[in-house]
Amino acid sequence: MDYSLAALKLLCGQLKDARETPSQNALTLGGILFQRAWLQGVLVSNDDDDRLLLDDGTGIVELSLSGDFRQRQWRKGMYVMVVGGYFVRTGDLPVIKVHKIVDLSQFPDREAMWYLEVLEAYKLFYQPLIEEFI
Repeated sequence: MDYSLAALKLLCGQLKDARETPSQNALTLGGILFQRAWLQGVLVSNDDDDRLLLDDGTGIVELSLSGDFRQRQWRKGMYVMVVGGYFVRTGDLPVIKVHKIVDLSQFPDREAMWYLEVLEAYKLFYQPLIEEFI
């Protein structure tokens, strides 16, 4: 994992536009290279097989947990922040290999604020790079 590439603040629905790059171990979204995504949303499933699904209202991604994260009790309905490596899978939900997950359920305004944060990041950082790429 190349930590010099920033984790992009994204909505789940935006991940469908990400493309794998042939020469680098990364993906591209509108010309921006990335490996990790920063998402927030509601846990909508917690199977016994540790299959967590995150829904942010624009799409659903699977969360792959390892180590200490598996020890926590993740419950359906929790609002969480997730940062992790993004992997495209053909014929299945995209998956985030979780590096960080935080329960934000105690902060009811976080969901509304998240959409503003993603919009701000897009306007300040991503849009100028995308426009330069086009």
